[in-house]
Amino acid sequence: MKFVDQALIRVEAGNGGDGCLSFRREKFIPKGGPDGGDGGDGGSIYLIVDEGLNTLVDFRHDRLYRAKNGQPGMGRDRFGKKADDLYIRVPLGTLVYNIETDELIGDLSEKNSKLLVAQGGFHGLGNIRFKSSTNRSPRKTTQGTSGEVRDLRLELQILADVGLLGMPNAGKSSLLRAVSEATPKVADYPFTTMYPSLGVVRVDDESFVIADIPGLIEGAADGAGLGIEFLKHLSRTNLLLHIVDIFQEKSKVYEDIKKIRIELERYDEKLSNKENWLVLNKSDLTSKEDNEMLISFLKNKLEDKIKIFVISAISSDGCQELIYRINNWMLKRKEKNE
Repeated sequence: MKFVDQALIRVEAGNGGDGCLSFRREKFIPKGGPDGGDGGDGGSIYLIVDEGLNTLVDFRHDRLYRAKNGQPGMGRDRFGKKADDLYIRVPLGTLVYNIETDELIGDLSEKNSKLLVAQGGFHGLGNIRFKSSTNRSPRKTTQGTSGEVRDLRLELQILADVGLLGMPNAGKSSLLRAVSEATPKVADYPFTTMYPSLGVVRVDDESFVIADIPGLIEGAADGAGLGIEFLKHLSRTNLLLHIVDIFQEKSKVYEDIKKIRIELERYDEKLSNKENWLVLNKSDLTSKEDNEMLISFLKNKLEDKIKIFVISAISSDGCQELIYRINNWMLKRKEKNE
């Protein structure tokens, strides 16, 4: 299934049913009092989280959602039936925007959450409501109000604890395969990853989710490449792992690191300020001495005291230690926030 992370839909809540103008007419009661009942409320529209969904692809074709109108009131004091509410299922992590105002209406980031996006119309009043001591035969009724109509933009932001980023072909998908049961496509060419992938990593009795997004290239903040379209999926993560291919010259490794940092800062400063670890991949193609020299070189060149790990996603060398360090960091963060 194709991954779709944005969709436009129109929601039209039901109108309220009109109130009824009626008088009681029975044998021996030729001039009975008013007995027109109220109408029913129109159906409202809600978005609800369905954990079985992971894309907005269904909204590519079904873009109009209408709730039913409330039933009109009837004579003999009979009220119209309220219309059923309409529930639209969306993936966990969906953001909902009002297109007209560009206002964020809601963030469906919790399980079983529900969001009202279009209120159904209020029912009209029957003439029985207007009977009084001075007006025994009221002919007044009210119409039901119109239901809300909204054009919405749905944006899906993947919920993950750890995000992988780096240049194309750095080995992000290989790492995801090595540490989780996810099976993203892996090949020796750039942009193998076309859509985000999620993997669940289990450590003893704990677990966390890793998200892999398409690789970034220079100029990504201006729309170049694929990764910029999916950078927003990293905004909810707690930890970023910057994967770097070290099977190249030291200066090129440093250059790749700087390019990604610049693109992150240009895209979103908050994202660039997240906890960020440097993961040097493809150690199976380099010597231990070269790796140690590279780490020393990077520590001198990089101003911040970033954590650096050396791994081989293909041979899994160093992956286990990295996963345990991530898990410990997650647990400490959780304890700190409680």
